[in-house]
Amino acid sequence: MSLLLNSGLMVGWGLSLALSLGSNTAQLPLWFLVVILLLRTQLQTGLFIVAHDAMHGLLCPRRARWNDALGSLALLLYAGLPYEVCRRQHHRHHRKPATALDPDFPSDQRCGALGWYSQFLARYLSPRQMGVLLAAWGLLVLITMAVAGVPAWVAAGRVLLFTTLPLLLSSLQLFVFGTYLPHRVQLAPQRSGHPISLNLPPWLSLLACFHFGYHREHHDNPRLGWYELPAARARGLVLAPPEQAW
Repeated sequence: MSLLLNSGLMVGWGLSLALSLGSNTAQLPLWFLVVILLLRTQLQTGLFIVAHDAMHGLLCPRRARWNDALGSLALLLYAGLPYEVCRRQHHRHHRKPATALDPDFPSDQRCGALGWYSQFLARYLSPRQMGVLLAAWGLLVLITMAVAGVPAWVAAGRVLLFTTLPLLLSSLQLFVFGTYLPHRVQLAPQRSGHPISLNLPPWLSLLACFHFGYHREHHDNPRLGWYELPAARARGLVLAPPEQAW
């Protein structure tokens, strides 16, 4: 089930990219462009979700190489991110949440949401990764020009609208629903010991961020896939404290 669902997300991302870059945006109504943009953003976030489940060994539990290869591909397509580095950081996040060793927690706990988001991005971005992104976007411009037969400025506009902007919106989506809202209770002075889960119905939780908002359930049960978290929340399932879950 995990491999099928996550592979479907990756295929959907690829198909939506090809169809959107090949569309004549000048002839599409504004509302339809917004729908495509939102769909592309959701599928972009889905790529990170695939990589996230791979970091927990959930895509191919019995085939670690396949699991890591799919996770690496998902992160590469998402934002040119290095899989091994992100996996090590994510494991640190689970072992030492809301501490100085947590790469997803702000070093300055008075920085506010925007400052936290800036630190969140800075810890994952690098000149090499940005170079990979720019090269990929440039290649997409050339491919769009060749396949769709459009001038460079039109191709660049489509890449910005359907690739660059969805990535920026996706990073916000992941930060707000997967980091800021669940972990802000752990900021001083209140200092709760655990992240919280957002009180969202399953359908809205899925749209918000593939159930990343059910964050307490994920920290308590890191071996559950994203699609299993609503059932865990409904059952109030706690398998192990976060510090023992690895």
